[in-house]
Amino acid sequence: MASHFFAYMARMKHIKRWGLRRSTKEENDQEHSLQVAMIAHALATLRNVRHGGNVDLEKVMLLAVYHEAPEVITGDLATPIKYFNPGIKQAFKSIEKMAASQLLSYLPEDLKPSFEPLLFPDENSPEWKLVKAADRISAYVKCVEELGVGNEEFRSASASILKDIEAMEWPEVKEFMEEFVPSFGLPLDALN
Repeated sequence: MASHFFAYMARMKHIKRWGLRRSTKEENDQEHSLQVAMIAHALATLRNVRHGGNVDLEKVMLLAVYHEAPEVITGDLATPIKYFNPGIKQAFKSIEKMAASQLLSYLPEDLKPSFEPLLFPDENSPEWKLVKAADRISAYVKCVEELGVGNEEFRSASASILKDIEAMEWPEVKEFMEEFVPSFGLPLDALN
């Protein structure tokens, strides 16, 4: 019997992000997930190398790759709507869990135990928290890129997301923001 799981995962490239904002370059969940995986890996590496951490790098990468998986069923609900009030936030969390369950059902029985922790992550694990931090940094990077080409549509999102990131107060997040993020606002010629 055919499994539909990876056919659904391939549809991540069709899930557009930033639906309420005019973007100069559209971004999809597949692109976003790759960037989150790279940033999350960097954050985990910074924690392990510079701060004596013991974060599982492979787990961080896998969680990041699949962190938007339910959106192949739900679509991307814009943050201002998703967090408009506690009732909507709770309802959407429930919908995401149902979508993750549906995705899990598309896998063969013998593979479900390997994918279940990716679709239903331990939200208290350091790996998941780093993925969520990377998710915010990725959103901020999108704002930096859009503002860099003069798109003021991302000004308020940039300020709001930066405030969230600064509230994290994790040294690896601060270091990533200081050491790597400024380059995202530069044109290619300035990177050489």
